Amino acid sequence: MNEKPLPLDLTEGCMDLDAAASADLLLNLWHSLPASAVGRFRRSAFVDTDPGLLQIWMTTGELRVAPHDVYFSVGETVGTPAAAFPDCGLRWEHTLPPVFLPEWPPTQAEPGAPYTTVAHWWGGTVRFGEKELSNDKLTGFLEFARLPAQTAVPLEQAISLGRRYEEWRARLAPLGWRLREAWEVSATPEQYRAYIQRSRGEFSYAKPVYVELVTGWISDRTACYLASGKPAVVQDTGPSRFLLDAEGVFRFRTVDEAARALARVESDYERQCRSARALAEEHFDARRVAGRVLERALAEPVRQRARAVGV
Repeated sequence: MNEKPLPLDLTEGCMDLDAAASADLLLNLWHSLPASAVGRFRRSAFVDTDPGLLQIWMTTGELRVAPHDVYFSVGETVGTPAAAFPDCGLRWEHTLPPVFLPEWPPTQAEPGAPYTTVAHWWGGTVRFGEKELSNDKLTGFLEFARLPAQTAVPLEQAISLGRRYEEWRARLAPLGWRLREAWEVSATPEQYRAYIQRSRGEFSYAKPVYVELVTGWISDRTACYLASGKPAVVQDTGPSRFLLDAEGVFRFRTVDEAARALARVESDYERQCRSARALAEEHFDARRVAGRVLERALAEPVRQRARAVGV
């Protein structure tokens, strides 16, 4: 960002910009990559992983994304009439988050294993027009805090709480929640995978901003649960062509819907596990996802780069 050289421990084994720029395509997931770097490549594609938020920040001028040839988003509604936010005058292609299936084999959980999630709670607020939108996942959780009273399945969260861990454990235990410190169970990729694969399934809520803006967002974490053969019960963030709320994934809007979804999974658990893996193989397989992204990025006419992105 300040054009100073990066430390050697960060760049060791990496290509320098001159060598990298000879590639056929730059696939960029960082919204602040300087235009001078993006412009070095023959063709560039940007991947948005914060749907709704990114477009708001671009519209308000808080972010200025360098011009790219093609724009992707993990938000299924981005650039469609269903989205409750602007498209910034760009044409957005949708891509699902990928998971590398060989590293996430189906794994059977021990009896009594809980439904889990891994999350960070605090994210502040975002102003858009006259609205103050919550980007705070704790706010999303509180809406479903009393769910354990409506289901017989154990529910556990791994949250990065630091010094506030004991405070929140004391508050959530009476409501029926198990709580883990996220850094203790997911500090490395291996720990993260082991924690997910020891789970019976995923139960997770979304940041309110993803729901209110109707983003069609789904987490890459959920893709990892599905690949591991773990059914996912997750909050509805908008219409989807891939998540049909029937096999492997169930989406909810209210506490009652969440309880019913968990009951449906438990009523035919083994089939739902197989369906979860099948869904990952069909839609989230990294080889297929990357192949589709590359095919579209390389086939798209170079026509958006000249457009100034951000105001």
